[in-house]
Amino acid sequence: MCGIAGIIDLAGSRPVPTGILKRMADAIIHRGPDEDGYLEEPGIGLANRRLSIVGLSDGKQPIWNEDRSVVTVFNGEFFDYPEVKAKLESKGHVFRTHCDTELIPHLWEDYQEGMFEHLKGQFAITLWDKKRRSVILARDRFGICPLFFAEHDGWLLFGSEIKAILASGMIRATPDLRGLDQAFNFFAIPGPATCFAGVTAVQPGQYLRIDLGADATRASVDRKYYWRMDFPDQGHEETGDPKKLVDEFERVMLGAVERRLRADVPVVSYLSGGIDSSLVVAMACKIRGTPIPTFTIQIMDPKLDETSQAAVVSRHIGSTPVIVQVGANEVLESYPELIRAAEAPVIDTSCTALLRLAKSVHQNNYKVALTGEGSDEWLAGYAWFKIHRLLGMMDWLPGIKPSYWMRRMLLWGMGAPPGSADVLKRTYAQVRSYTSYQDIYAVMGTSRLRFFSEETLERLKDYSPYLELDPNFDRIERWHPINRAFFWAGRIHLPGQLLSLKGDRVAMNSSVETRYPFLDEEVFNFLARIHPSWKLRRFQDKYILRLLGERYLPKEVAWRPKGMFRAPLDSFFDHAIPPYVEQLLSDESLKKTGYFNIAAVQMWRKLSREKQLRREQKSSVELGLVAVVATQLWHQQFIDSSLADLPSHRVSV
Repeated sequence: MCGIAGIIDLAGSRPVPTGILKRMADAIIHRGPDEDGYLEEPGIGLANRRLSIVGLSDGKQPIWNEDRSVVTVFNGEFFDYPEVKAKLESKGHVFRTHCDTELIPHLWEDYQEGMFEHLKGQFAITLWDKKRRSVILARDRFGICPLFFAEHDGWLLFGSEIKAILASGMIRATPDLRGLDQAFNFFAIPGPATCFAGVTAVQPGQYLRIDLGADATRASVDRKYYWRMDFPDQGHEETGDPKKLVDEFERVMLGAVERRLRADVPVVSYLSGGIDSSLVVAMACKIRGTPIPTFTIQIMDPKLDETSQAAVVSRHIGSTPVIVQVGANEVLESYPELIRAAEAPVIDTSCTALLRLAKSVHQNNYKVALTGEGSDEWLAGYAWFKIHRLLGMMDWLPGIKPSYWMRRMLLWGMGAPPGSADVLKRTYAQVRSYTSYQDIYAVMGTSRLRFFSEETLERLKDYSPYLELDPNFDRIERWHPINRAFFWAGRIHLPGQLLSLKGDRVAMNSSVETRYPFLDEEVFNFLARIHPSWKLRRFQDKYILRLLGERYLPKEVAWRPKGMFRAPLDSFFDHAIPPYVEQLLSDESLKKTGYFNIAAVQMWRKLSREKQLRREQKSSVELGLVAVVATQLWHQQFIDSSLADLPSHRVSV
């Protein structure tokens, strides 16, 4: 993986401002410490920071086609590079490097915007076609690689991280409440809004086509989707013979793992005690014929520690894992760095564990790690799928569904603030068919009403984070209810949290590329077409995966219940609280940001400290308080450094 950045003149062919490309690239040097590369022409500038993984000696970017009419900078990996390269060479294309980046200009020559059908993997692309005077900015299907853009004074700026855009000096860091509201609704920021006003995230499966006009003509900017998540109409899913389906699943998974082992550097793997990463590691070892290095997190809490389960798999495959310990002190120490890396409030404290895990990979001189994300999203692995099914069993009565009223009672029982039922009703109306993800997001969403100031709530009253995702409800309503939940998982949870706050941002902060076999296009297509009963069979999650797991893992691992990977939520409240937390939550700092109801924050914080929270309130209140701390910390890092005595990432140009 790498980092890309650049600037495009939408109003003509002005010279690129002096020094801007270097500043933008330097801001993301952690994404590519191995080398840099630049293109600067009238009206356009491209920059790349390279983390060399494929084509180590000759993959310097930008990379051109044969006649230097098409040029690209690229972040990511095309895992079927050898096969696609061979097809292009058979058609007469000449390759000058051994790097997968070179696929892009040649595919563009043959297919233009149809090239995305031939690009598989994880990527963020910028391509400049000099003859057609067209620029393409594109992102992969699931949103593994980030890409952002902003406009100022007729210039369009883009980058793999918002830091690159801010480093230009053209875009001032100011808050966008829509992004903050997404964090308080979803634990995540799937976009297209970000926490920074005027900065937009290119969406998964989306590209921008920018057609530059003549010198005095403004460019046209069109946003298009080359791919959208889809499932069969309900009743048209494939059932089939169990053995044949497991055989096919094994074939596509082995292919996905094999492709992600391709690199000119060693590949390692994350390993927890669950079936997802365990199966990936076991398959990788079978393909390689030898154990690959593994890295395991040890949460320093007996109730959360999974190292004993991971050890079962390690012994089975013959690997000795590197153990990375994370406790309350590590969470507190790492949070400012986590927020700088994520460029957003991070509510899930376990993201600090992934931050430290990637550091360990880097310290052990590795660059690439396999991981198991995507399995829970496509195979109903989370507890809320089962809770939703249980609640839905009451919906046999006509009229208003009993499960709706049960959800209202559950929120009331959790001590949800006044107005929560109205939010629940509004969400029902917006998404048309309630899924397990609305269940879990409803719990988090109560924190908005508990902690946001009246002014913040007023400014957000007409905003819907669900509708901003532009869902095609006419298509969604034709799917099986479980597939509807998978849609929200793929549009919110994956790109907004797992692939960003737990994935790219924390890994690339240490110059580590993470690869996801469960997000292989063939794996998704297979799982999408089979009936949901192969994923959630009554109350057994990941049913077909567990059948496959029996072929590679001890049975106790294959059928081990899902354990939610998390770090202690109460790190900010039950331990030696560092000065920066006290400063961020002071009345003065809360007043400066204006996001929160100061009296409510202090009241709930006092109740939490004094152990006066009711048991049913504890999780939702602590989640909300972590969100308040994280938002204040984000503001201190990027907007106003005076909130706490910490280094910040404010840009002064």
